[in-house]
Amino acid sequence: MAAMMSSGLALAQNSCQTALPITAGMYTIDAINGTNIASVCTTAGAAEWYSYTPAANYTLTVSSDFEQNICGDTGFVVYTGDCSALTCYVEDDDSGIIPCNVAPNNSYLSKKSFDVQAGVTYYIAWDNRWSPNGFDFQLLEGPPVIVPVSYISQTIPTIPTGNSIYNNCVVDMNGDHLDDLVNVSSQTLKVHYQLADHTFSNTTFNIPGTGYLADWSIAAGDYNKDGYNDLLLGSGYGLTFWKSNETGTAYTNVTPGQYIFCQRTNFVDINNDGNLDAFSCHDVNRNVYYINDGNGEMTYYQSGTTPGAYSLGLTTTGGNYASLWTDYDNDGDVDMFISKCSGPPCELHRNDGNGVFTDVSALAGINVTPIQSWSSAIADFDNDGDMDILIGSNGGVGHKFFRNDLDKSNSVEEPFTNITAGSGWDTDGTNNRDYVAYDFDNNGWIDVLSAGGRIMFNQGNMTFVPATYGALNMGSIGDLNNDGFLDILNENTIRFAVPNGNHWIKVALKGTQSNSNGIGARVEIYGAWGKQMRDIRSGEGFEFMSSLNAHFGIGGATSIEKLVITWPNGTIDVIENPAIDSMVTVNEGAFPLAVTEAQGDAFVIYPNPVNDIINIKSKSDAAIIKAEVFDMTGKLIFKKESVNNTVPVNTLSSGTYIIKLLDVNGNQYTHKFVKL
Repeated sequence: MAAMMSSGLALAQNSCQTALPITAGMYTIDAINGTNIASVCTTAGAAEWYSYTPAANYTLTVSSDFEQNICGDTGFVVYTGDCSALTCYVEDDDSGIIPCNVAPNNSYLSKKSFDVQAGVTYYIAWDNRWSPNGFDFQLLEGPPVIVPVSYISQTIPTIPTGNSIYNNCVVDMNGDHLDDLVNVSSQTLKVHYQLADHTFSNTTFNIPGTGYLADWSIAAGDYNKDGYNDLLLGSGYGLTFWKSNETGTAYTNVTPGQYIFCQRTNFVDINNDGNLDAFSCHDVNRNVYYINDGNGEMTYYQSGTTPGAYSLGLTTTGGNYASLWTDYDNDGDVDMFISKCSGPPCELHRNDGNGVFTDVSALAGINVTPIQSWSSAIADFDNDGDMDILIGSNGGVGHKFFRNDLDKSNSVEEPFTNITAGSGWDTDGTNNRDYVAYDFDNNGWIDVLSAGGRIMFNQGNMTFVPATYGALNMGSIGDLNNDGFLDILNENTIRFAVPNGNHWIKVALKGTQSNSNGIGARVEIYGAWGKQMRDIRSGEGFEFMSSLNAHFGIGGATSIEKLVITWPNGTIDVIENPAIDSMVTVNEGAFPLAVTEAQGDAFVIYPNPVNDIINIKSKSDAAIIKAEVFDMTGKLIFKKESVNNTVPVNTLSSGTYIIKLLDVNGNQYTHKFVKL
C-alpha cells in the first residue's frame, strides 16, 4: 500500500506507529489495508494512518469530497494522545456533498472542519468500514474561528461506556429542578444527581422484569404525578415505561407488549386532561400512542387504526422518524410535527382543540420532497412570536428552513415560507440524525446543534454561521453545573460551557391542574429585546432527552420586565421583574395574572365591520397574550393565545360579536365588532 503527494513520493503508513507525517495538501491512498485500532469511534478491520502537527492554531478541514472520488465511500477518525493510549477527537463518515451519479445518489464521502492547536499531534486514520478502495484526500488549514462560547471537557468515571448502555438523558430526577445524568442499561438505572455544590452523587436502581431498552430514543416525564420523573424507552421492538414509586426510591418496569419499531418517543398531554400520555413514531407503520387514565395506567392506540384514535401520522409505510410537539399556530394547544425519511414528506398535524388533529402539511407548505430527515428543530428563531421549522438533513437531500408567517397577511392559515436560500443552511453540507435548538451562547437568539462538533449560531436575522469544536458531539442538553449556560452530555463526558458574560434566566415549572412538568406550556420573557418564547417538550431531536427547564439567554441586557407562563389548561402566571442570572421556579397558579378592566381605547381594532381578519393596534405597545370572541349571548366562540396583532374571523357567520383582549400587563379590554 502506498500514499503519495503530487511529488510521487511513496511512504508506508500501515499502523499508528508508522503514521506518515503530513502537512496541508492533497494526498492519494491506493488502498486501505493497514492495521486499525479498535475504539469507541471505529471497529473497522483496517486503516491507513497519518500524523499532523500544526505549526499554529488553525481550523483544519479533512476532506475526500472531490469529483475524482465520486461514488466512493470513506470515513476517518482523528485521535489525540499517543499510539498506546489514543483518544477520539473527531470523526466523519458521510458529510460530503458531492452526490453519486447512480442510485441512490447519496454522497458517502467525508468532510469535516475542526480546531487544532499548535504543537499537538493529531493522528488521522482512514478506515475500511465501508470500502477498502483508494481515494484522494486533502488537509486544508484555515484561520481559527472565533466561537461565541467555548467548552471544557470532564469525564465522569462512574458512567460506563459501550454499546450496551445508554447515556442519553439529562433531566431532573428528584424534584429539585437541577439537571441530573441518567444512565440506562439492562435492568439497571443509574442516576447521577446534581448536588447544590454542582458535584454529582450517583445511585443505582435495580429494575427487574423483561422490557426494552432505549435503543432508539428516550423521554422523561412524571406521568403518574408522584413528583418524580418516569422514563419512556423506545426500541426497535416496542416501548417500556420505568415508573417511579411515590418516594423516588424504586422503579417498576412496565412493558405494554405491542410491536412498535419505535423511533422518537415523547411524553405529552395529547388530550389536555392534565395527565401525560406517551407517543411513539413508528418506522414501519402508522404512529402509536398511549392515553393516560389519570391513575398512571396507559391504553394503546394506533393512529387511524384503533377505533377513536387521533390522526397522527397515517402513512402506512411508516418512515416516521422524529416527532416534535409544539404550538405552531399560537392557539393554546400542542400541535405535532413529524420528520420523515425514505420517501414521504414531513407532516404537520394541527390540534383543533376538539379531539381532532388535522394534517395541514400541504397547507403549511412544509411537505417538500425529496426529503431525508431523521429529526428537525422547531423554535422561534427570529423572536417574532411564532415557531419556525428547520428540517434536518440525514442523507443526500439538504436542509430545509421555513419561517412561520402566521397571521401576517390574510385570514386563511398562511403557509410557512421556505427561506433556506441564503440562510447558511443551504451551504451546510453536513448530515446528522439529531438537530436540537437552544441558545448556547446566551445572546438571546436560538442556535442549532447538529452534526458532530458543529453548532450553527443564529446571527439574529434568520442566517446561521457554523462553529466547529473538537470532540463536541451530539448529546443530551442541560445545565449541569447551574451556571446558566447549557452543557452537553456525550457518552461519559460532559462538555461544560464556559460562561462568556451574557446574562440568562432559567424557568422550572411545577404543574397542578396541568401535568406535573408543565409539558406543553408556553414560557415567554419580555424586555428591551421584545419577546422570547419557549415550549416545554419531552423529547427533541431523534435520540436524546434534554432538560425540562426553559432556558433563555438575554445577552448584555440587565433586566427582564416580565416572565409569562401559559399553562396547558389555560392558567396564566406572570412574574414582574424576575431576577436574572438565576433559576425561577413557578408553581402553577402561584403568580396569577391580575386581570383588570381597562379603558377600551388603549387598543384599536380595524377594520370594523370586518370580512376576514381583525387587526389590533396597541397605543402602549403592550403585547396581547390572549384574545377571545363571544357572540351576543355571551357564548365563547373561540380563543387564540399569543396573539400576533391579528385575529382571523373569516369562519364566523355574519353578525355582531364581542372580542375580549388580555395584555401582558393583566389589562382586559372588550370591543364590539360586526362580521360582514
